[in-house]
Amino acid sequence: MPDHTTILEWITNAIATLGYVGVALLMLLENVIPPIPSEIIMPLAGFAAARGELNFGWAVFAGTVGSVAGALLWYYIGQALGIVRVKKLVDRYGRWVSLSSRDVDIAQRWLLKRGYWAVGLCRVIPGVRTYISIPAGFARMKMLGFLTYSTVGTVIWVAFLTYAGYLLGDNYERIETYIAPVSRAVIIGLIAATVFWIARRRMNPPEPPG
Repeated sequence: MPDHTTILEWITNAIATLGYVGVALLMLLENVIPPIPSEIIMPLAGFAAARGELNFGWAVFAGTVGSVAGALLWYYIGQALGIVRVKKLVDRYGRWVSLSSRDVDIAQRWLLKRGYWAVGLCRVIPGVRTYISIPAGFARMKMLGFLTYSTVGTVIWVAFLTYAGYLLGDNYERIETYIAPVSRAVIIGLIAATVFWIARRRMNPPEPPG
């Protein structure tokens, strides 16, 4: 795996050479290759905007386009996986965490009814922003709603990072240091919430249908 310095040099060269196209491509890859962090890409684009090398608005637009394209890729992966296959996998392996295909049905119904805001919210949470697209895909969330909320959340995240880089200037790399503890705290919180839900479910198992 390449070290941080190598990744930073690669990102810097891509933006310097390709401009907005480079920003979009990097944000697309960020959704596919974890070592490429948006916490470096967009602040660097903001720094370039502060130096007059890029336009701030167009940098945000390019980053949003690339990131939403990556979200769509994972959405279609989830769609290809399919709800039936997911339920089979859960029935086979989910017993270790007290999950069943019925839970998948419940999750699908929840996503279809109230999941749009969750998609938008998760797009601004480091560590989970990419993978929220997978359950949206296998639940076959309506594309218009998925794109709308995913885009809104992405614009907020991308604009925040770009503006941070614009303000920090030469110190744009610090944003990754600031965000990392928050990211870890959010992931730990999500894990804790999942464990709590599983524990409650074991104490109060759902009644069999019908």
